[in-house]
Amino acid sequence: MTVSGSVKPPARVTSYGDPGFSRFLRGAFLASAGFDRDDLARPVIGIADLRSDFNPCHRGVPDIIEHLKRGVLEAGGMPMVFPTMSLGETLLSPTAMLFRNLLAMETEELIRAQPMDAAILLGGCDKTVPAQMMAAASSDVPVLIEVTGPMITNSWEGERLGACTDCRRMWAKYRAGALSDVQIETVEGSLATTSGTCMVMGTASSMACMAEALGMMLPGGATPPSPTGGRLRHATATGRRAVELAREPRLPREILDRSAFLNALRVLAAIGGSTNAVVHILAIARRAGVALTLDDFDTIASQVPLLIDLKPSGSGYMEDFDRAGGVPVLLKELESLLDGGHVGVSGRSLTEELADVPRAQSWQTTIRTLDDPLGPAGALAIVSGSLAPDGAVIKASAASAHLMEHTGPALVFDDPVDAVSRLDDPDLDVTPDHVLVLRNAGPVASGMPEAGSLPIPRKLAEAGITDMVRVSDGRMSGTSYGTVVLHCAPESAVGGPLALVRNGDLIALSVANRSIDLLVDDAELERRRQSLPERTKPERGWSRLYADHVMQANLGADMDFL
Repeated sequence: MTVSGSVKPPARVTSYGDPGFSRFLRGAFLASAGFDRDDLARPVIGIADLRSDFNPCHRGVPDIIEHLKRGVLEAGGMPMVFPTMSLGETLLSPTAMLFRNLLAMETEELIRAQPMDAAILLGGCDKTVPAQMMAAASSDVPVLIEVTGPMITNSWEGERLGACTDCRRMWAKYRAGALSDVQIETVEGSLATTSGTCMVMGTASSMACMAEALGMMLPGGATPPSPTGGRLRHATATGRRAVELAREPRLPREILDRSAFLNALRVLAAIGGSTNAVVHILAIARRAGVALTLDDFDTIASQVPLLIDLKPSGSGYMEDFDRAGGVPVLLKELESLLDGGHVGVSGRSLTEELADVPRAQSWQTTIRTLDDPLGPAGALAIVSGSLAPDGAVIKASAASAHLMEHTGPALVFDDPVDAVSRLDDPDLDVTPDHVLVLRNAGPVASGMPEAGSLPIPRKLAEAGITDMVRVSDGRMSGTSYGTVVLHCAPESAVGGPLALVRNGDLIALSVANRSIDLLVDDAELERRRQSLPERTKPERGWSRLYADHVMQANLGADMDFL
């Protein structure tokens, strides 16, 4: 695309009414940045830059961008870097999820409004890659996804550690009195010591794998750690491919078809992926116009065993997955279950891509085979019933077997603040049989924070209890573990059944039967419903727009007008 000096006015550029003057003005200002007409006659490749001091996971982005640019230049294109907002998972209030849809909108609009022939969207931290793929789904130029890659592990007192499953495990030990103040401070400095995203199968790693499985990323891109040459080489290859796609376009809408999503769901099951991925994939599919439901997740998860030995469902880390061959080797093991005819950004069918990929090698144990899986099918399960009529999600592979069938009395927390204020109370009336219920943590209520994995009440933690059934309309980090039922829909803030639960009500969970029920008769529930208070919405800004238009978790928590 020529952005100055052409006879025909190019698309996606500012117009000042006079086409000749508009071209002249563009040329003048681009000349001030060192561009001449030969530069601007090349395919223009937009590169989204999400670096931010408020997002430490992305501190390796500058090096990756330089290699993306190098690949673009090598292939004869012109790289143009543009910024978008960066969603740092640990530093955004109240939750990065509140801003996922805003980043998706911003990215979509900038791709549409700026003169580029293809785009590379470089993300990594949990909500950035989903937002970018949501934006890509409606793009009218080719898009490739690139990621920062995971961190490399460290150790503490001889024990291998990595963010953030070990963050939660070590904090649980501290709350139980097994670690001192001095020890937990040294652990804090040992968990995340390089650039990159969490090095377990949390949301960032899961969504990187989803980008590759959907065909939106060049093969082999999900797993190379952030500080490595492998990460940079993949970026260079991505830059080169972007120029090729600019010249012979293959649009996201051609890639993100139903076969792509079904392939991705099989990969999600095999990796024991984050429960957050369920919400994100539903949102991406909706943007792409593909009919996908929670039932699809459950059906496919029930057919595909757990093959990847990574925390929180296993014991390893992303660097182990990468050394074992990464997603391409996993896809090779799953090949008999996948649609081999699907074609992604590489331009080759999945069958062609896998032709030269070796099977999982015997020297490693991170990628297992269908004949010798790490765990049974059903790593993710969808449950529904009177407590979640439109469905809820549980990561069965990270749950305790003895709690998968459980009936117990409810202990209700009205919101995350209420939970924080009461869980450490030594006089809290709670037993290991209780079901901890958190409400007002859904999309409308508070942007759907990662508050669903409630800590074990301190007095039980000190007694050695490590897991309890927990139920909420919020989310939990993909790095978490435990018997936690999430994303209950409809949420309490819109009158869902969670709003009606009282302390002592019996709740029955049966993962085998895919059910979660509130054992209270309908007449009593209707009486309680009549006394529900009217909800106060945010007064202004994005929070108000979000509360007015966000859909429920079972629909991807996207905005209804998108």
